[in-house]
Amino acid sequence: MEEAFFWVVVGVTGVAAVLALWAFAKRDEVYDQIGKGGLSLRDGSDVPLRPAVTGAAAIAERDAEVRQMLEARNRRRVARGEAPIDVEAELAALTRPAVDRELLLEIRELVESRNRRLVRQGKAPLDVEAEVARRLRDVGAG
Repeated sequence: MEEAFFWVVVGVTGVAAVLALWAFAKRDEVYDQIGKGGLSLRDGSDVPLRPAVTGAAAIAERDAEVRQMLEARNRRRVARGEAPIDVEAELAALTRPAVDRELLLEIRELVESRNRRLVRQGKAPLDVEAEVARRLRDVGAG
């Protein structure tokens, strides 16, 4: 019985060695197929169908999508018996750029330094708050 066990172990080891050599020889082909198949997106189907929209067209597309969302939310509010909201006012509030504190402080510093320069030149200084508000509107943040 011990003699048969020895030959079974030798046979299984030999078959495993042959299969290991075969797998080693074919590994490049197998590794090339990883990630390919029916569920893979690397077959070219993940490429966008149209180029990315940029600039004014992107802003218009964004506004249209936000408006659709707000109108749908408005319809749900009306269906629940709540008062509807003004879609255009809500759209303007949502798409208005946020003014962070650093930008506001930088603009204020710019206006104050300009006022110091105007005073040195003997001219009347600007109203700081009005000028800050105007410059924020110029950059589209106010």
